[in-house]
Amino acid sequence: ENQIRCYNYRGVGHYARNCFVRPRRRDVAYLQIQLLIAQKEEAGIQLQAEEYDLMAAAANLDEIEEVNANCILMANLQQASTAMFQAMF
Repeated sequence: ENQIRCYNYRGVGHYARNCFVRPRRRDVAYLQIQLLIAQKEEAGIQLQAEEYDLMAAAANLDEIEEVNANCILMANLQQASTAMFQAMF
């Protein structure tokens, strides 16, 4: 089944732009989805309608850049904490 799915709360039957529920909290999963979509767009890969909706929900390109920066920061922090933990033991 190929059903329309809302990225705001993963409901079925409408797109995020037509959603009546508040958008999802901007947690790690949300940021990862945003990053993947932004990378896909930069690579010139055709986005699906739902992905365009999610990009529109991000409001503007500045937020996408902030998402990228946050994901890079999270990865760097994770690597640093792993290295620090390994050095301790």
